[in-house]
Amino acid sequence: MTAFHIVSQGFQSVARAAQLLEMFTVERPALSLGEITERLEVSKPTAHRYATALRDAGLVRQADGAYTLGPRVVELASAALAGLEVIEVAGPHLARLGAETSQSAVLSVWDGEAPVVVRVHDAAAGRIVRIVVATGSRLPTASAQGIVFRAHMDRDDPDPALAAARRDRLAYFPDVVEGIAALASPVLRGEEIVATIAVVGTSAAIARSPRAVMSRTLVAAADALSRELGHNDSGVGE
Repeated sequence: MTAFHIVSQGFQSVARAAQLLEMFTVERPALSLGEITERLEVSKPTAHRYATALRDAGLVRQADGAYTLGPRVVELASAALAGLEVIEVAGPHLARLGAETSQSAVLSVWDGEAPVVVRVHDAAAGRIVRIVVATGSRLPTASAQGIVFRAHMDRDDPDPALAAARRDRLAYFPDVVEGIAALASPVLRGEEIVATIAVVGTSAAIARSPRAVMSRTLVAAADALSRELGHNDSGVGE
């Protein structure tokens, strides 16, 4: 069996799983294995295999001979809504942060593998050097934003850099490009990280110490956005 055939099979399985999930509607919240088999146009053992895999992942559940959407779907929907909401409400926070620090303020979300820039406030007006951060840019996992995401997605990871990011609610990265640095802080909803806010500027301008005024200003901006999204200091979303 060729590698291409193996990959093709993997894509087909994902497509089938997505097709199965799309069968559930408000009008038809429960389906029998027979109905799933008929709609997928596969054998009953194959339909059972897909349904079992989704059940094991928490995406569907089985009771009284019928399948319904599982609790994991609700979690994923909440995460998707949070991601959309944070982009909408972050604007004033980014503008305020840019004005207070005189640096570009950047909002990033996690795309499943790495941070992606989704909103930018350019505070470069009147400056000789302008740093352009493009929305849609995919950032390295070693970036300040990547460190913050990794620190909060795996709180048991003992890596010193991740532990420091959790403790200080900050991560510093000196090598965005030569002479350009970034400082990032988490945006939280309950115990879940939904985004990062960062300031990006010249290495001379971006604070490295968590006790610096810029660092405290950044954390305060991230905390304010977190509160607007329903986060509180107890770590439980309102």
